[in-house]
Amino acid sequence: MASDTAHMNGARSTRRRRKSSTLGADPRGDTGVNSIATSHMKQSTPPRTPDSAQQHQHTKERGRKRRKAKRLLSRWKRLCFKHTWLIPLILTVTILSAYFVSPGEHNPLHSAIYLSYADPPLYERTDTLPAFIGNVTQYGKGGKDFAFVAFYMIVLSFTREFLMQRVIRPIAIRYGIRGRGKQARFMEQFYTAIYFAVFGPLGMYVMYRTPVWYFNTEGMYAGFPHRAHEALFKAYYLLQASYWAQQGLVLMLQLEKPRKDFRELVLHHIITLALIGLSYRFHFAYMGVAVYITHDISDFFLATSKLLNYIDSPITPPYLVLFMSIWAYTRHFLNLRILYSLFPYTIQIPPVPYLTTTPTLTLPGANKFATIGPYELDWHMQQYKCWISQVISFVLLAALQAVNMFWFFLILRILYRFVKKIGLSDVRSDDEDDEEDAVNVEGAVAVDEPVQVKSNGQAKGPQLVLNEAPLSSEKEERDVKTSGAEGGEGMQPVSRRKR
Repeated sequence: MASDTAHMNGARSTRRRRKSSTLGADPRGDTGVNSIATSHMKQSTPPRTPDSAQQHQHTKERGRKRRKAKRLLSRWKRLCFKHTWLIPLILTVTILSAYFVSPGEHNPLHSAIYLSYADPPLYERTDTLPAFIGNVTQYGKGGKDFAFVAFYMIVLSFTREFLMQRVIRPIAIRYGIRGRGKQARFMEQFYTAIYFAVFGPLGMYVMYRTPVWYFNTEGMYAGFPHRAHEALFKAYYLLQASYWAQQGLVLMLQLEKPRKDFRELVLHHIITLALIGLSYRFHFAYMGVAVYITHDISDFFLATSKLLNYIDSPITPPYLVLFMSIWAYTRHFLNLRILYSLFPYTIQIPPVPYLTTTPTLTLPGANKFATIGPYELDWHMQQYKCWISQVISFVLLAALQAVNMFWFFLILRILYRFVKKIGLSDVRSDDEDDEEDAVNVEGAVAVDEPVQVKSNGQAKGPQLVLNEAPLSSEKEERDVKTSGAEGGEGMQPVSRRKR
């Protein structure tokens, strides 16, 4: 007995501490409900004091507010991406509301909504306006005009996005244009046609009320400097500046998919904005309004010819010929006349041996820039018509003419393709619809090829290309898969998307 007792005591002393139950977990049942007294004993953290509990609740509340703010911000971003006209509308309404709370010239927003610098001094007014206009109120120039341009950039952004999404897109759908790429191009060109349908005739009317009518190059330089203009002229010029600045912003942010001629388009916008800014600041606006109109009229016919092509109109071919004629006349003939008025009157020919005098070539009608009106640099009187401005104006207009000639070459290539029965297409645009229809499964792209006939008489359709190599037929794919499985490497067949 004593030995048994000692053995039990020894066994009890050497028994290991139980780490877990035999079942490995407590059986579940209705006895596992916590009591109030023992609830804190099953917590892994120490009991909170009233201060720590309050801080935890505050942290929880702050996290809940942060998550709610993120959800609201995400919802707002989705809404703005869906309705891109919303932010410009809010900004426009906000500015107008802030002005009409206290309207008048004392309000800083007055210069953003209305023209500034009315009734400049007599020595700043332009005295070469046609007689039938009469004594109209003229407006000078200054830094407040930047506010006018900036505000109407916002207004034009709203009108552009709203018209494209709410008015033009339903028209595209009605004509059966479903592809996203083609639909986007249709909306862009439709809005462009609307804009120039308004500002093209308006520009002609503005030019009619100036000495420049009808592209009279002498009127561009007579009575220089032209430091003030009537309200209609100034509003037209600054609104055009707003349009091109807004287009430049769209191009810079790449809100539209880049075209094949993206570099030329960027260069065109840089030259255009430089011409607008310099011509307005240094009083060459009469030259600028002529350049405006030549581009506005041709742009209207360019946009409408594209629209007719998108909807497969039967009058597209003759309209293309009409557009090309107008483009050649406005962008090349008329602009070359303006360039010719800037060209030097005489050209010095290099010395010829055995001749005592240096020969010169006289160009009749050239160099009107220097021969009509003053030709000197006077900063005090803001007289900038001199040799420096002549060189700058000629270089910028010549660069613009070079870009236009490049585009005219593309237009001629379209006509050539049409004559060769290849079909009309916008060579400046990328094939967005083709990209959307292409299969893209981990590098596999569907390639349309002409239907070929095998030696057994069966037709061979389009192939799938993987890493620039055509995939094999279904039978060969099964063989490759079987052989790959035997060698430990399997190839999964790529399913063909229905086109």
